[in-house]
Amino acid sequence: MKQRYDVVIVGGAVIGSAVAYFLVANADFNGSVLVVEKDPTYAKASTSLSSSSIRNQFSNPINVRISQFGTEFIRNFGETMQVGADRPDLSFHEGGYLFLAGNAEQAQTLRENHAVQRACGADVVLWQRDELAQAFPHLNVDDIVLASYGRSGEGWFNNTGLMYGFKNKARSLGVDYLTDEVIAIGREGNSVTGVTLKSGGTIEAGIVVNASGPRAALTARMAGLDVPVEPRKRTLFVVDCAKSPEGTASVNKGRLPLMIDPSGVFCRPEGRFFLCGCPPAEDPCVDWDDFEPRYAEFEDIIWPALAERSQAFEAVKVMNQWAGHYDFNVLDHNLIVGRHPDVRNFVFANGFSGHGLQQGPAAGRGVSELIVYGGFRTLDLSEVGYERILENRPFLEKAVI
Repeated sequence: MKQRYDVVIVGGAVIGSAVAYFLVANADFNGSVLVVEKDPTYAKASTSLSSSSIRNQFSNPINVRISQFGTEFIRNFGETMQVGADRPDLSFHEGGYLFLAGNAEQAQTLRENHAVQRACGADVVLWQRDELAQAFPHLNVDDIVLASYGRSGEGWFNNTGLMYGFKNKARSLGVDYLTDEVIAIGREGNSVTGVTLKSGGTIEAGIVVNASGPRAALTARMAGLDVPVEPRKRTLFVVDCAKSPEGTASVNKGRLPLMIDPSGVFCRPEGRFFLCGCPPAEDPCVDWDDFEPRYAEFEDIIWPALAERSQAFEAVKVMNQWAGHYDFNVLDHNLIVGRHPDVRNFVFANGFSGHGLQQGPAAGRGVSELIVYGGFRTLDLSEVGYERILENRPFLEKAVI
């Protein structure tokens, strides 16, 4: 292990490992990279506990294009991330997303979002009630005004496969990974100088990247900076259906999509089971070590909505449940990617608010471009930079789940 690195990345899950990969995969970068990760099992990482999905159905063109890049990257992941004979397979199921609108206001939002998505080239269609009923006959559509369905480019995949693929490829290209915890960040004037480790050592750094997920605010404070990110709990449930509707669709070879009910409850196939969740009725900041599931959400919110939406979900049994954390951006629920305008060698890659997996490839590429070239070269992420945080200027995205 060296005493100085050109880039030190705090956090080694999907965002940190994506940044590391895109740096060392760039022929114009010849520096050294260290990733510091306190838990190499990633047992409580947001990456590991997520619903592992990707969609193009956003309202802001930047988010649409971020996910379009993510889709293509996931499709080609095995070839790109191959190390020797190891060719990672993410088992990408392009089942699509299905948004259901239950009133005129929700329908208008879907129409406005659809116009943006189509302008970006996303393969998304709007369906009237009869078209929805024909495509997914198990659904009760009596109260549905409009539906938005992603025919391709959306679905779910192996979450830890994405993370370990980035990590293994980055290591093969020369990135060092250290199992330790950053407990302090040195700063002289408007520059950070390095990190202090829990083990007692110090590492000098030319650039520090904050990729510490829900703990982003703690990492920023070590450098005397602020970022409005806090841990928010989300509980996921795996259920078995007595009479599964999978295979009944008249589209996509019978496969069901990830459905977002007008209530906000979502559900998607997970092998022979179904994975489901909901926005919590109350959404306070939680302790960084609080991973106790909110068990009542299933009986109180999720099951009633699903049972009303389909007879197939009237008889279900919970097989498993777990809670993970969103790295929740309190300002606008969207990613923060960019340098601090004063402390220029401190870079943020935070606040993904539940979209970290799908946005990881584009965010990693964007951060690497900032470091290597001093600006974005492919997709311009300036609108989701840190400056908007200082200016209290929210980035508008209407399609937040």
